[in-house]
Amino acid sequence: MKPLLNPAQEPLRCSPFWAKFFRAGSLALPLCVLDVGAQSPPPPEVARLDPVVVTASRTSQALSSVLSDISVLERKDIEQSGSLSVAEVLARLPGIEFASNGGPASASSVFIRGSETRHTAVYIDGVRVDSQSTGGPIWEQIPLEHIERIEVLRGPAAAVYGSDAVAGVVQLFTRRGQGAPQPTGSVRWGSYGTRQAQAGVSGGSQEVSYALSASHAESSGFDARTAQAIGHNPDEDGYRRSSLQARLGWQITPVHSVEASVLDSRQRSEFDNFVPNVHDETKHLLRTGNVAWEGRWNPQSSTRVQWGQTNSDFETQPQFYSTQTTLKDLTLQHKQQLGAQWLTGTLERRQDTLHNPATPFSDALNGQRHQDGVALGWRTDVGAHGLQAHVRHDNDSEFGSQGTGSLAWGWAWVPQWRLLASAATSFRVPTLYQRFSEYGNPSLVPEKGRNVEVGVRYASQASEASLSAWRNHITDLISFGDPGACLSAFGCFTNVGNSLLRGVTLAGRTRWGGVALHGSLSWQDPRNQDTGKLLQRRARRLATLGADTHWAGLQWGAQVQAAGVRFEDAANTRALGGYGLLGVSLSKALSPGWTLEARIDNLSDKTYELARTYATAGRTAQVALRWSAP
Repeated sequence: MKPLLNPAQEPLRCSPFWAKFFRAGSLALPLCVLDVGAQSPPPPEVARLDPVVVTASRTSQALSSVLSDISVLERKDIEQSGSLSVAEVLARLPGIEFASNGGPASASSVFIRGSETRHTAVYIDGVRVDSQSTGGPIWEQIPLEHIERIEVLRGPAAAVYGSDAVAGVVQLFTRRGQGAPQPTGSVRWGSYGTRQAQAGVSGGSQEVSYALSASHAESSGFDARTAQAIGHNPDEDGYRRSSLQARLGWQITPVHSVEASVLDSRQRSEFDNFVPNVHDETKHLLRTGNVAWEGRWNPQSSTRVQWGQTNSDFETQPQFYSTQTTLKDLTLQHKQQLGAQWLTGTLERRQDTLHNPATPFSDALNGQRHQDGVALGWRTDVGAHGLQAHVRHDNDSEFGSQGTGSLAWGWAWVPQWRLLASAATSFRVPTLYQRFSEYGNPSLVPEKGRNVEVGVRYASQASEASLSAWRNHITDLISFGDPGACLSAFGCFTNVGNSLLRGVTLAGRTRWGGVALHGSLSWQDPRNQDTGKLLQRRARRLATLGADTHWAGLQWGAQVQAAGVRFEDAANTRALGGYGLLGVSLSKALSPGWTLEARIDNLSDKTYELARTYATAGRTAQVALRWSAP
C-alpha cells in the first residue's frame, strides 16, 4: 500500500483571536479552570469518589495514589462529548491531538504528547489491539458506542506493558453488568445523514454477571477531499458499521472467578484516493476476545491468567489492498502485599501474524514474530512519600533482548498537594510490514525512548489542578524516506535518527457559582532533533475549555477545542492553519429513564484541516434519545 501524498496548497488562516493566542503562546484562561480528566464534576452536594484504575501498574489502585499522569472517562462523559469515534473523544483530553484523512470514519492517528500514533499501546478489556501493517491500532475500527470506560496514561510504560508503550497507554473497557437486569437503548440523528441505534441489557448476581449490546451506525458523510486534491472525486464519503459486544463473568467460588468478553465490529467506509471519478471503499473487521481466570487467595494475594486474541483486517476496493493482523497474548500475573509494600510479577507471551495477499503491484507478504516478557513491579508508601519501580525484560524473536525500567516518586507534603517525579525507558519494534514489504527495510532496528518528567498535583473536594512537564528522547525513529534501502522506487522505511518531545501541560477543574469549569493548556515541542523541524501534523499549542450548568430544568454545556499551526511535511514547508472550535450542548430528563440530548459542534462553521487536502466537518448538529430502565 503506497503512502498517501498531499500536494502543496495555501495554508488556512486562524481567526484573529486564535491566531494571536497561538503566536503569542498564551491564552486568557484562569488557572483555576483546568481539568486533569476533562470530566464534568458532579453537583456540589454529591461526594466525589476516588476512582480505581488499573492502567498505571496493570493492577487496581486508587487514582489519588497513582504516581503517573492519568485521565479517566466514564460512559456519561463519553455520551456528553457527542464524539463519534475514539480518536475524537481522546483529543478532548489534555496533551492529546488527532488527525484524520477526511470523512467521519476515515484513517485516523492519535498523538499523545506529540509522539507517533504507533507509540501508544491500546487495549480493549485487557487485550492488545495493534496492526502489523500501520503500527498501532486502526483507530477508526473501534466502535465507541460499546465503550463503558476509558483510562489514558500519558508517558512511557514499556516496563509494565512491553513494546509500543513509548508515549502512553489507552485502556478501553466494554460494558459490564451488575445488579438487577438493566435494559438500555438509544437512537441518534445528526448532520450528514448520521444515524445510530444501540440496544443492550446487563445485570448480574453475586455469582454471575452479564452484558450484551448491539449497535448499528451509518452516515452519508461529506466529500473527504478538498477541490485542490489530486484526483479529487466530488462525492459524499460515508460509512456503515454494525457491531456486537458481550461480556460474561462467573464467581465460581469465593476464591475463583472467570470472565470472558468479545467485541466484533464490521465497517464499510468510503474515501477518495488519487484516481478521479472512482468510488473507493474500505472494509474493516475488528474482533477481540479474551478469557481470564483470577484467584483471590486472600486480601493480600491474587493471581490472574488471561488469554486474548485480536483480529484486525483492512481491505480497499477497487484498487485492491488487504492487510490482516492476528495478535495472540497470554499473560500470567501475581500480586502480593507484604506489609506496606505491593509486589507484582508478570509473565507474558505475545505473537503477531501478518498476512497481506498479493496485489497487481506487490507480492503476498506473510510474517510472524513473538515476544516473551517477564516483568517485576514494586510499590510502597512511607509516610508522605510514595515510591514505585518496574523492570521488564522482553525477548523478541527478531531483535533479541530488550530491557526497560521505570522509577516514580511522589511526596504529599500537605494533604491536598503532591509533588511527582519519574523516569522511564521504552522501545517499539518495527512492524513486519516496515521490514518485509516492498517498502520494507530488513535492517531496521527498534525505536527506543528515555523519558523524565516532573509534576505537581492539587486535589480537594471541589477542585483539582495539575502541572506536568516532560522530556522524552526517542532514538532510531522510523519514518518513510527516500528509495534505496528497499525494492520500491517510490520510497522506503528507514531509521531517520532522533526526536525530542518536550512539553508542559496544565489541567484542572473547579466550580464557579453554579457552573462547573474544566480545561487544559499544553505547550509542546515535538521535534526531529537531527533536522530541527517539527514532527508532522503536531501542534505546539493545544487548549480545551468547557463549562456545564443546570438551568431551567436543563443541563447546559459549552466546549472549546483549539490547536496551533501544524505542518504536513517533514520539511515544515506546507502549513496547516491553527483552529478553534466551539460546541454547545443541552440535555433534558423527560421522564424516569428517558433523556433527550442535543448539541451543535463547530458552531462558527470553521474551515480547517487535520491533514492537507482532506476536508473536515463544518457546523454539525445531532439529537439523541436515550432510555434505561428506571
